[in-house]
Amino acid sequence: MATETISAIPRQAAKPAQTDAVEANAPILVFDSGVGGLTVLEEVRALLPQAPILYAADTAGLPYGTKTEAQIAARVAGLLGRMAERFRPRLICIACNTASTIALGMVREVLEVPIVGTVPAIKPAAAMTRSGVIGLLGTQATIRQGYVDRLEHEFAQGKRLLRHGAPGLVGAAEAKLRGETVDPAVIAEAAEALRAMPGGSEIDTVVLACTHFPLLETELAKAFGPGVQFVHGAQGIARQVARLVEGQGFERTTPDRALFTGPADFTQAYGKALAGYGLDSVARF
Repeated sequence: MATETISAIPRQAAKPAQTDAVEANAPILVFDSGVGGLTVLEEVRALLPQAPILYAADTAGLPYGTKTEAQIAARVAGLLGRMAERFRPRLICIACNTASTIALGMVREVLEVPIVGTVPAIKPAAAMTRSGVIGLLGTQATIRQGYVDRLEHEFAQGKRLLRHGAPGLVGAAEAKLRGETVDPAVIAEAAEALRAMPGGSEIDTVVLACTHFPLLETELAKAFGPGVQFVHGAQGIARQVARLVEGQGFERTTPDRALFTGPADFTQAYGKALAGYGLDSVARF
């Protein structure tokens, strides 16, 4: 696992943010508050194995779920603006439900590059449920957004959507990727909170409305017990990314890399996991 400082990474030559001919080595930028976006990256790689990837984790701002909307919007727009200027990505994927439900519109207004966001997979969950009762696990910031209300109104009419903010699952997912033991009490609390709501005993489908949470699907399945299915949006996001870059050429001239905004111990903490996702170079942004 190679480690470098961001100053050692050469700035790509300036060019228009969108051109008819995209540079073959222009990366797809996958952005998340932490390592949850790796679940989206995995699906993007499955469809676009030759595409250069730049993964960015705003670990200095983690967790997003406890911040205000204004804080999240300003942080995401500022970081992505600086990253777009420096790395000239062909497309940005905001692989974070919280950031997308709050800042997606703002980022699309200020950046002249295709942006793909991440939203809770309520539509497919509504099609999957047989009992008509759907659980949704997200961050506290995500579950209170009007965007989620609109998704529920549009796609889940006639169903019951029970929401729970489970901030502890973010930390548990980060710990699991570092190779640490996941606290079973954190998993149990999330499952029990949904089950305890009126109608919660009838939940048969759970939306994992945070890209961190699919990393814990095995643990969550044990906590919820048999008969519960899980759904998240990673595959759909990857298909949208592939559609938007269709016909473009790809050339990987440097190793795919990960950027972290937080403390410099990320290489030791996440190095093995990052290498497993094909991220062979790490830098601090």
